[in-house]
Amino acid sequence: MRRVGHPHTSRGRGTGCRRAIAALALLGIAATTPALGAEATDPVSPGLATARAASAEAWDASPLGFAKALFVEGDVGGFGQYTPLADPVFQPDDTLTVYAQPLGYGFVESDAGYGIRLIADYELLNRSGQVLAAQTGFAELSYDSRDPRREFHAILQFRFDGLRAGDYDLKILMRDSASEKQGQISLPFQVRAKADGANGAQ
Repeated sequence: MRRVGHPHTSRGRGTGCRRAIAALALLGIAATTPALGAEATDPVSPGLATARAASAEAWDASPLGFAKALFVEGDVGGFGQYTPLADPVFQPDDTLTVYAQPLGYGFVESDAGYGIRLIADYELLNRSGQVLAAQTGFAELSYDSRDPRREFHAILQFRFDGLRAGDYDLKILMRDSASEKQGQISLPFQVRAKADGANGAQ
């Protein structure tokens, strides 16, 4: 396991997993500045400042959850820049790409100011609940900035060998190193054989 920061990738060696790649990207937000000639005071209105403070308080009190967690197709261009996979059906040798927007994570102190530290585990189950592949600490996602950023997305890619035609469930557990929070994603999908001579579901 090693830390991952956009645009780097890391490779995992899970049981039954030939290749697993984790990458992280974060949308930068331009700072709001006063217009030229305006007084150098806080440009945020009192109402907006109050709403932001309440939002931060609710964030801290929330469990780790996900605004989005889904299979996507093609490349992810950035935060919110993805194409949902219309039908989660794959060929046995396809790469599965998961896009996730975690919410409610905490921040650690870092040299830059604020650090995000999330660790991802996964399990692959068949429809009877048997665990076919698993890895703890599959990927560690980290990002540092001077401000506590709350628009954050992770991209996880999986490719499994030897999957027969059938129904599966990919479970991803994200653990927040900055707090005791953790949240789980469950993504059912189906594998269809390329030819008529499929081996059948597991």
